[in-house]
Amino acid sequence: MTVTTVYKQSWTMDDVHWSLFDQQKVEPTLLAAIKAAALVEYNAPDYVVYLKRIFADSSAATLASIEQWGQEESQHGLALGRWAELADPDFKLEEAFVRFRKGYTPNHFAVHEADSVRGSRRGEMIARCVVESCTSSYYSAIRDATEEPVLKEIAGRIAADEYRHYKLFYDTLNAQTEPDIGFWKRLMIAVGRVRESDDDELAYAYYCANVPPEKKAMTPYKRKKYSRLSANASMAVYHRKHIQKLVQMVVKVVGANPHGWLANLAGALLWHRLQARSA
Repeated sequence: MTVTTVYKQSWTMDDVHWSLFDQQKVEPTLLAAIKAAALVEYNAPDYVVYLKRIFADSSAATLASIEQWGQEESQHGLALGRWAELADPDFKLEEAFVRFRKGYTPNHFAVHEADSVRGSRRGEMIARCVVESCTSSYYSAIRDATEEPVLKEIAGRIAADEYRHYKLFYDTLNAQTEPDIGFWKRLMIAVGRVRESDDDELAYAYYCANVPPEKKAMTPYKRKKYSRLSANASMAVYHRKHIQKLVQMVVKVVGANPHGWLANLAGALLWHRLQARSA
């Protein structure tokens, strides 16, 4: 049985054992994926502003938890970015992030409205739970896949944070006084959020992180191309168990049994799809 380290909340950059970094164990495809992930995680402040608009009249505790979530997400970006800079000295997190922010701003961040794009606070929390399910499983997969000790530690720390974030949003979902959302509506919101993984965020982050500015003119951004490259780099780390855990977390938030037939079927179908896309 594999024993993994249990990481507690509120870790800092100084807690990471940077001195154990081993350049010989850096895998190029995974490095490209980590660079992109660093930009996405580092972009958390925009999400904080958006969520605080939606929950503006909520309790001080809820708003504080959103702030704390954002700080932890930003730290994930810093940690991943610092590791990427160790692995590739030509990569500069802040420079790549400026390019990313200049070219990517979702409409619901640009429009200052108090309503969630998911239709309600409950809908927003379902979408957030889906994201945290994906990231928790993703960093767990990276932790298990990499042999580089510092990345293994960082991924383990982030995976633990993301699972706690899932619980935070799940509890916030169930604490709302709004009318509940039925199973099919929850499922539509969850599926819709999963489909958004094909939008510009991940693809453009991969482009900005891996195509140097001086090569921009010769290598223009093409969403379909970089979406495929991003997906292929990320999918390489997954095993069946990571996909099943992801599906169980999503199935739970839509209101079904995470260990029932729906979770088993969805896990099998998703795993088959990922295998087909990476073939």
